[in-house]
Amino acid sequence: KEEWKWDTPVWSHKGLVCSAGTFKETVKLNFFQGAMLPDPHQLFNAGLDAKKTRAIDFHAGDEVNESALQDLIRAAVAQNVG
Repeated sequence: KEEWKWDTPVWSHKGLVCSAGTFKETVKLNFFQGAMLPDPHQLFNAGLDAKKTRAIDFHAGDEVNESALQDLIRAAVAQNVG
């Protein structure tokens, strides 16, 4: 489900999954339970010391590994379901 919270888009499924935010130099995709998710493609590059969350900061010109990102989103949804 997509909704608007905290002045940002948020996606949820049986709990919060991720949110997106735009900043001067980056677009951030924040995973609320990111610390519990497998990240075999090492997409997480921000918030690595946080207890629960992890984030991906995208910069202009970055190539996005779409299949790895889809896998990460699916894992985040599965974390809420399981």
